[in-house]
Amino acid sequence: MPESNPQPTGKIFSHLVYIEDVPEQGLDLSISADPAARQALAEADGLAGIESLEADFHVARQGLETFNVSGTLRAKVTQVCVLSLEPFDSEIVEEIDVDFAPPSEAARAAESAGTIVGVPGAPERDPPDPLVDGTIDVGALAAEFLALGLDPYPKKPGVEFAPMTDPEEKDGPFDVLRKLTDRG
Repeated sequence: MPESNPQPTGKIFSHLVYIEDVPEQGLDLSISADPAARQALAEADGLAGIESLEADFHVARQGLETFNVSGTLRAKVTQVCVLSLEPFDSEIVEEIDVDFAPPSEAARAAESAGTIVGVPGAPERDPPDPLVDGTIDVGALAAEFLALGLDPYPKKPGVEFAPMTDPEEKDGPFDVLRKLTDRG
């Protein structure tokens, strides 16, 4: 697959596709984050580390200035278990399907949507994201879908929550409260 040139834009992981370079049949490209970008993304997403982050994209024209970006993000990350505080490795795979349009058209679509996606009677697709200076940043899109694919409360496989109880204690905290409310 051909690769477009990464361009720095002040974002953690940026890889710009210029819409004028997208042929009628679309553009296929693969990107991967270098070690510095993986480290910065890990810090931004609260991860212990990111071993790899790769994405394959297809950028398709849907008109003169509207585009669809579809593809798959794959990442190997190290998270910290919220129960044991131990690091563990996991794989993230996220399907990507996002439309892009000129800023004025994207804003108009967002205003007219005005409803929540997934609710009966609501639109089936999110409104398009705006094109920025005639570009689509597929690196930023990959970073966004990585963050969306992370479990906000990661749990290491096999670790279970065990409530702290004292076997000698016959009355738990709720039993004590129940006794207090039964008095009145």
